[in-house]
Amino acid sequence: MAVVNYGGSTGYGRAYRERLRHQWGVVDVQDCAKVARGLVQLGRADAARIAIRGGSAGGWTTVAALVHSDVFAGGVAHYAITDPESWAAETHDFESRYLDGLVGPLPETRQRYTDRSPLLNAARASGPCLMLHGLEDAIVDVSQAERFTAELDKHGKQWALLTFAGEQHGWRREETIVAVLEAELAFYGLIFGLETPGVPPLTLKGRA
Repeated sequence: MAVVNYGGSTGYGRAYRERLRHQWGVVDVQDCAKVARGLVQLGRADAARIAIRGGSAGGWTTVAALVHSDVFAGGVAHYAITDPESWAAETHDFESRYLDGLVGPLPETRQRYTDRSPLLNAARASGPCLMLHGLEDAIVDVSQAERFTAELDKHGKQWALLTFAGEQHGWRREETIVAVLEAELAFYGLIFGLETPGVPPLTLKGRA
């Protein structure tokens, strides 16, 4: 597994952090795809068996990479934003202006939101997606996952959505953490043709 400190990450100086300014959904996706391709070139990864995963902002990068690159055979997104413009209107006041610096102010830069939205570009998904979301999430409402999977379904893409009662923006309960990890393992087994003994089965919806 590779952990990508894509442009915008802290600890590498201000210039590196500023790479993500107004480029969320572009720089992060490109950096993750570049790492994946590099691993293939080094012989450390199978080009046909690369998945991307992440939670929250990393969940956004996961679904954005699925629709804006052709590198990944599947993705696992934990409590992910899937449509930035609707999220900006739905989230609580503290986060409501968060995207001004990451994408741009609305309505002036609305086209950026449209172009980068995984929801609005779901037809381009390069592989199946497993969405995992807490039903009490006040930061990213579960409707973000529901609308994205509905759009994947409409375009004949494979998907699964698991929701968890009592969970918020991040997993806190032991039983949820176990269920999430088992579902993720089952997902990789399905898309990569691997045996996953002892793990509850997962069913993907949509056309194979």
